[in-house]
Amino acid sequence: MAKLTDINNSFESYQRLIDFYLLHKGKYFEEIYVEFGTWFSANMCAALGAMLDKIASNNNNITIEQKKILLKNDFLAYYGHKRLMDSYHTTIRFLKLKPTDGKFFNNYVINELLQRNELPEMSHLVKEKMAEGIYEIFVNAQIHSKSKQIYTCGQFFPSKNMIEFTIVDTGIGFKKIINDTFKRKLSAAKAIQWATKDKHTTKIGITGGLGLSLLKEFIDKNKGKLQIISDDGFYQFDCEGEQIATFKGSFPGTIVNLQFKTNDISSYILSQEVSNNDIF
Repeated sequence: MAKLTDINNSFESYQRLIDFYLLHKGKYFEEIYVEFGTWFSANMCAALGAMLDKIASNNNNITIEQKKILLKNDFLAYYGHKRLMDSYHTTIRFLKLKPTDGKFFNNYVINELLQRNELPEMSHLVKEKMAEGIYEIFVNAQIHSKSKQIYTCGQFFPSKNMIEFTIVDTGIGFKKIINDTFKRKLSAAKAIQWATKDKHTTKIGITGGLGLSLLKEFIDKNKGKLQIISDDGFYQFDCEGEQIATFKGSFPGTIVNLQFKTNDISSYILSQEVSNNDIF
């Protein structure tokens, strides 16, 4: 039996997920029961689903404890459970996508994330640019990671005034892509940090990087958070700046988590939309 407890979006929680994966990745033809402790942030279904598919590929049979929130966001529907109605509209449903599902993903981001009333007020053009930035994260997983599946999920936490939105792949991480492309010897954490800089990209001859420039600016003003986990590297950006760290063991792919604060009373508009506006 594997128990996942106190899983949110802290460094320690990501470490517990990595420990869970390392415990089971070498097993074959086993019955694995996943039990949850006192807290499991529903957006982390994206990371859990990715790991469980990797573990299941070794002919292991996985059974998951029923947890109400995971019945509401469609996660447990992939494991044979019937979906519950999300009466409070707090979930952003779990999806397992193919790399060719980019158009579907883009519509999902717009309809299930950016149209939410809990987000701060923003102009149509800001939403459009935010959607482009998030879509570029999907494209990065699609082009560079060579992942067969891309996983995504989100959750609104009313008591914490925040929305967490997570995108995960199980492909090649930042470290190998960047070091192979540019003949560098960066650690995983340093490679992630390099990739988040504006204009940095592994698409030779094309600028734009991960499309995170506007997202980072919004997150900074919104007092939200950006986290990227790849291999054994951890990167976090918030209004206090950047933080990098190293895990014990590696995640089998990449996690990108976006946190947006919902108690932000600002209105967001691009400077090009109105004169003398310096919001963006």
